[in-house]
Amino acid sequence: DTPERLSEQLIKGGLDIGPVTLVEYLRNADDLVAFPDIAVGCDGPVMSCVIVSQLPLEQLDRARVALGSTSRTSVRLAQLLLAERYGVRPDYYTCPPDLGLMMQEADAAVLIGDAALRANLHDAPRLGLQVHDLGRMWKEWTGLPFVFAVWAARKDYLAAHPEQASQVHEAFLASRDLSLEEVTKVAEQAARWEAFDAEVLEQYFTTLDFRFGPDQLAGVREFARRTGR
Repeated sequence: DTPERLSEQLIKGGLDIGPVTLVEYLRNADDLVAFPDIAVGCDGPVMSCVIVSQLPLEQLDRARVALGSTSRTSVRLAQLLLAERYGVRPDYYTCPPDLGLMMQEADAAVLIGDAALRANLHDAPRLGLQVHDLGRMWKEWTGLPFVFAVWAARKDYLAAHPEQASQVHEAFLASRDLSLEEVTKVAEQAARWEAFDAEVLEQYFTTLDFRFGPDQLAGVREFARRTGR
């Protein structure tokens, strides 16, 4: 399922444990406990969260910027960077993540996931567009990693079932570690149904940062401070 739907299920109690986007975790921190040592983030470029633009970013004030994603964390990060780092306040609107169609009406677009990878590797160079990696921009601005999502348990479930929650946490960590140890095989298998070859996918998987330690927590606190969470 999508990150947003999984987050919603966790917040509403349809799930006891699961991944939750950073923005939704911060909004619901009174009801959730983040597991240590595991997250989805980056410490520099992320490849799959980008702003694609026809103009330099500092020229996007009052320009139309298409949001091709419902990912609140990526959208909020893009808006924060444009407002605070580049001093621009674009006119944002939401639309399907089709870069060619987006650029018929917009001066820039925010994309995540496969659409961002396609834009990064193929579409933007073909169309002569600039690609700005949100992870790289955050790292250059703050010097910190960025966390897009964490794994969390509902506080009521954790209080009632601490042993089960601990077992699930350990299973998440073991799965992550095995996947990173076997990342070449994982990429080869994923390439069978993805639109990218195994080499690109391996690069992407190893670019992501799945840690959640002191540096990542500092990045979360900085994002929360800058967004008033």
